[in-house]
Amino acid sequence: MSAPRRLLTAAIAAAALAAVMLAGISLGPVATPLPDVAHAIAAFAAGAPAGGSDALIATVRLPRVLVAALAGAALAVCGVVMQALFRNPLAEPGIVGVSSGAAVGAVVAIVLGAATTAWWALPAFAFVGALLATVAVQVIAGLAGGAPSTLVLMGIAINALLGAIVAAVLANAADSADVQRVMFWLNGDLTARTWSDVAIAAGPAVVCVAVLCLSGPALNLFALGDEQAASTGVSTSATRHALLAVAALATASVVCVTGVISFVGLVVPHLVRLVVGSDHRGLLGLSAAAGAVFLVLADIVARLAFQPVTLQTGAVTAFVGAPVLMLLVLRRRAAP
Repeated sequence: MSAPRRLLTAAIAAAALAAVMLAGISLGPVATPLPDVAHAIAAFAAGAPAGGSDALIATVRLPRVLVAALAGAALAVCGVVMQALFRNPLAEPGIVGVSSGAAVGAVVAIVLGAATTAWWALPAFAFVGALLATVAVQVIAGLAGGAPSTLVLMGIAINALLGAIVAAVLANAADSADVQRVMFWLNGDLTARTWSDVAIAAGPAVVCVAVLCLSGPALNLFALGDEQAASTGVSTSATRHALLAVAALATASVVCVTGVISFVGLVVPHLVRLVVGSDHRGLLGLSAAAGAVFLVLADIVARLAFQPVTLQTGAVTAFVGAPVLMLLVLRRRAAP
């Protein structure tokens, strides 16, 4: 893609993200006109006390939309990185155990009652669980040689083990309300996100996504194969593990506050490739914007499509993502 076209595409993506985020802040069971949205955001930025519709915007909708945008961007970029590093179009952020580890941490926090004693306990437990699972996968795979196929196999094994732990804990939970809370978290949702959730996710997610977006040239080399990358002087093993660690941190930072949201990191990169091709220098940034747009739109649908029934955001991404993935697979098979 030429530089002018890349700039035009980036401008369109930025405009689309701004429009979707404004829609997410404005729309709800009680719609708020855009001038009132602008007034509320300006008042919040100035530190003025919020009341009425301003409070609704500043304390409920704005943090929810920001968490959705952060999570969508992080998951999509991490999906691009995983697919390039493993040269596997079905790779996604949870392939190295991040989501399963977060699930175990969340289950432990809920069943032990820690989640009800402190607002930060659930995301903290989930974050630690995600990182421990990722470290376990990388260490065990490293002992076995550290090849991409070994990492994938270790990820599958760890995911299966952690899934069994979650099932065992749920089967023996004393309180059915805890089971319901766990199942709700495992399906991913953005209900009742607060500025505390934004504070937890924003720092690691923004920094890690920025680092990953600068890794385009290295990912282009990995896409050609390890031998080709090594012939240019790239330390393939060290670079792969470093990028996987950054991607795992980004994923953990958002999953710990949203729960497990599927298909964003799997489907969005494929859709973006249809527009800009496989050059990771443009693919990463546009995937971040597209992932944010996708998840904010999914959250709007979750809130409004079946009122008064509210769907979980993770359910909407699965409803949309699964058919899109099937169409992409069929399109690829039909291509000459």
